[in-house]
Amino acid sequence: MITSRDNETLKLVRKLLGQRKHREETGLFAVEGEDLVDAARNAGIRPVHLLVAGETVDAELLARVSMLPHPGRVIGVYRRSDLPTEARDTCLALWHLADPGNVGTLVRTADAFGACVALSDGCADPLSPKALRASVGAIFRVPQVGWDERPGACVALAAHGGAPLHEVDLSPPVTFLLGAEREGLPEPQRAGCLEVTVPLPGAAESLNVAAAGAIALYELTRARPRGSGRG
Repeated sequence: MITSRDNETLKLVRKLLGQRKHREETGLFAVEGEDLVDAARNAGIRPVHLLVAGETVDAELLARVSMLPHPGRVIGVYRRSDLPTEARDTCLALWHLADPGNVGTLVRTADAFGACVALSDGCADPLSPKALRASVGAIFRVPQVGWDERPGACVALAAHGGAPLHEVDLSPPVTFLLGAEREGLPEPQRAGCLEVTVPLPGAAESLNVAAAGAIALYELTRARPRGSGRG
């Protein structure tokens, strides 16, 4: 059992939870809580390290490295290279989304509709603690594909001025392109894409990006034959 705060595994976990740079340099990431560790296990992904309070590590020491208000009793360390990468015929492409909560929520949404995810440079880290919690374990099931590997036609979601989403042909393979809420999508990214808008009969000027992504994927399920979710 680990009983020293200077233990190298505990030092690693602290850095993985707190520093994107260290996650990128090592190719590792850490998840907190039994639900996320169970999600990894159910997806067949084995941990590099598994720290369990009172079993493999002193409970107080584990609580000290936690980033949760109420620390869980387990932390797992995993390899990024073990996450799924296979292509699917539907994709959410996220351009410069800075909020890790939105990134994690969209990963969860992609999981619900059988889609993959592509993240541009400049997006929040999907393996940060906040994004992982928002994904509710979907990070272990949803493939992440390269930005240049997005499938099919590009459908760019715009807050205003696009064709009504429910009126366009959404036959897969297709990629829904979503931009940061304030800046939206720059012209070079919209080039070659069909621009669509979710009609809003209420007073709100626009939708949260995660809500827009969920509506787009739901509309796609209405527009295609049942049973054709994954490529």
